[in-house]
Amino acid sequence: MSEEERKELEKEVKRLKRLAAEEAGKLHDLVEERLPAAYEEIPAIAQATYDACKAWAEANARLNSIPSA
Repeated sequence: MSEEERKELEKEVKRLKRLAAEEAGKLHDLVEERLPAAYEEIPAIAQATYDACKAWAEANARLNSIPSA
């Protein structure tokens, strides 16, 4: 992997981490502010949070599997 490709992957990992944190924030807001009335929103928000965290974890694992130069 070239240095440019590594930097792009690092940028992608940071972007995915930010997106995961945003989804986690939505889940936190639901728990803190809108439950129990908004209980029907739990599955969709939880799934979006899971998917965002999984995308970050997969990209981060790819980044961490690259040998250091």
